[in-house]
Amino acid sequence: MENFTFKNATKIIFGKDTENQVGIETASYGGKVLLHYGGGSIKKYGLYGRILKSLRDAGLKIIELGGVQPNPRLSLVKKGIDICRKEKVDFILAVGGGSAIDSAKAVASGVSYNGDVWDFYTGKAVVDKVIPVGVVLTIPAAGSEASNGSVITNEEGLYKRAFTSEKLRPRFAILNPEISYTLPSYQTACGVSDIMAHIMERYFTKVKNVDLTDRLCEATLKTVISNIPIILKEPENYEARAEIMWAGTIAHNDILGTGRIGDWGSHGMEHELSGIYDIAHGAGLSIIFPAWMKYVYKQDVEKFAQFAVRVWNVEPDFKDIEKTALEGIETLKDFYEKIGLPITLKEANIPFDRLEEMAEKCTEGGPVGNFVRLDKSDVLEILKLAR
Repeated sequence: MENFTFKNATKIIFGKDTENQVGIETASYGGKVLLHYGGGSIKKYGLYGRILKSLRDAGLKIIELGGVQPNPRLSLVKKGIDICRKEKVDFILAVGGGSAIDSAKAVASGVSYNGDVWDFYTGKAVVDKVIPVGVVLTIPAAGSEASNGSVITNEEGLYKRAFTSEKLRPRFAILNPEISYTLPSYQTACGVSDIMAHIMERYFTKVKNVDLTDRLCEATLKTVISNIPIILKEPENYEARAEIMWAGTIAHNDILGTGRIGDWGSHGMEHELSGIYDIAHGAGLSIIFPAWMKYVYKQDVEKFAQFAVRVWNVEPDFKDIEKTALEGIETLKDFYEKIGLPITLKEANIPFDRLEEMAEKCTEGGPVGNFVRLDKSDVLEILKLAR
């Protein structure tokens, strides 16, 4: 186990009707709030009205910036920065999933910075001061409600990049599983894929003697795997929704990665898919992860066999551990298909003519991944396996 320091300052407010507390929570940070959200779903289903009422009852002045898209865009971030500077905003409230939250974090980072906010995403600058951010979560998926990261797509060049800082963690996150009742099945499945990917990126590590967090990762994966079929049949099953919503936060608040060095190569490759083709992040991950596994499993066959047995209940073959490992990968693929996700580029209608470009962009800063270091040729081979 590696040395580690764990700190997560995000206050989690979980349960039914908790969105009605948002005004009280926000008011302690100042009198003017930027309300940042995506499309019309929060208005269609009444959440928007409840949020406005709570904020107004707390005496807050509200400035709005909607229009966040999946794979949030840099151009809207820059618009938000201009608004916050002009209006002297005290606090940013993101209402939505990972896209709205990541966009809010980006805005919060750029207000006090004299340069281009994109500098944080390319490693040219380190964030110094941020406007505090709060969250009302609508989509269990990205885990951004308690993470230290933000991912943004730059329309110029179609680059999707991330940066991390402890200053990015939201001050509070309100999680009401009831809000997720209206999510379409496909979006729910994409969210589950995202959650699982965050766990698997941490699970496949070269660090030894991490049995506690191995078990925590496995338990969180099994919780998600067992509850998603329930939700797809019963969209308003509160208990199943609650399990998955909390799992999404746990998957990416860093507790599962303590003492470990995660991989993150699959995320780097997927960012090229969704950056260029605007595919849902979870769908991109369901394509990339099995291909990555097939390419790297021989690095630690025992770990992949453990994954197969402990997570997927594969019957171990003690005479052929490699067979057990491969069966685990196939079971993961079958799971993705059963919940309605693509497992190949072809199924997602992604052409094969830009694979080399994606491999080049993915590794232009050097090899990616830690479980196995992947250069351009490796990434290209994985993308070919995903066809």
